[in-house]
Amino acid sequence: MGKKHKHAAVVAEAEPVVVETVVAEPVAIDPEVAADNAKARSVVAVGYKTRYADRAANAGHKRKAAQRSCWDWLAQTIAAQCLEGKDRISIEKFLALLDANGVDHSRWTNRNKGWEGRLRMTGRLALQRVVAEAGTIVLLDDDVAEAPAEWIAKHTH
Repeated sequence: MGKKHKHAAVVAEAEPVVVETVVAEPVAIDPEVAADNAKARSVVAVGYKTRYADRAANAGHKRKAAQRSCWDWLAQTIAAQCLEGKDRISIEKFLALLDANGVDHSRWTNRNKGWEGRLRMTGRLALQRVVAEAGTIVLLDDDVAEAPAEWIAKHTH
C-alpha cells in the first residue's frame, strides 16, 4: 500500500458529466452465421466467432457481415467499400482497396479451399497496420477518411 503524503494535491469536485447511452434492441443471430460458427476446422476459433455474433446481435446489428467480424471502424469501412449483395465481399474491390493504401498482396496467391477468407483476414491485418500508422485510409473513390483516434491508439504497435 502506498503512503499518504501530507502534501497531497487537493482535487476540486467537478460537476458530474451526464452521458446519454442509446441502447439498441438485441436481435437474433442470423441462422447462417450460427451454422457457420459451429463448423470445425476454421482459422477463427469458435469462441471468437460466437463472441462476434453475440456482440453484434446484442448491439442490434442484423447484418451477417457485422455478426461475422469484430465490426470495428475498419471492418465497417471495408464493408461499406467492398460488400455486395447478401453481404458477400467483392475480392476485386477489396484488392483495389489494398492497392489504394499501398498494401502489397502479390505474394498471397494461394487459391486452395478457403482462400477468400484467408485473403480477407490477412489483407485486413495488413491494411490495419498501414491505416493505423498513417491515421487515414484511402477509399475506392480516392477520398481519404480519417481513422478515429481511439481506433488508432488500439492498433498502433
